[in-house]
Amino acid sequence: MTKRVHNAREVAEIVAIQALSFVAGEPTRLGAFLAETGIGPETLRSAASDPQFLVSVLDFVLRDDATVKAFAESVELHPTNIAAARQALGDIWERDVP
Repeated sequence: MTKRVHNAREVAEIVAIQALSFVAGEPTRLGAFLAETGIGPETLRSAASDPQFLVSVLDFVLRDDATVKAFAESVELHPTNIAAARQALGDIWERDVP
C-alpha cells in the first residue's frame, strides 16, 4: 500500500522532482536547463533537496507550452496541476524568507 500525501508542499515537491526527471531524460532539454541554472550535472541530485531549485525546475518546464504539455502527458497530470505545484512551492518559499 502506498502512502497518501495530503500536504500541498509535499505534492508540489513530488511534481517538481518528476519534472526534473523529465528534463534530465532529454539531452537537449537538460543542456538548456543546466546552462540556464548554471549548475553542473554532478550537482543535480543534491540540488533537488533545495526548494528554490525545485521552483526553477518548474519555471523551466512552464515557460514553454510544448514542454509543459509533454511533461503533463508523461506524468498524467493536467497542465494546471503543474502550475499549481509551482505556486505552492513559491508561496511556501516566500513565507519562509524573513
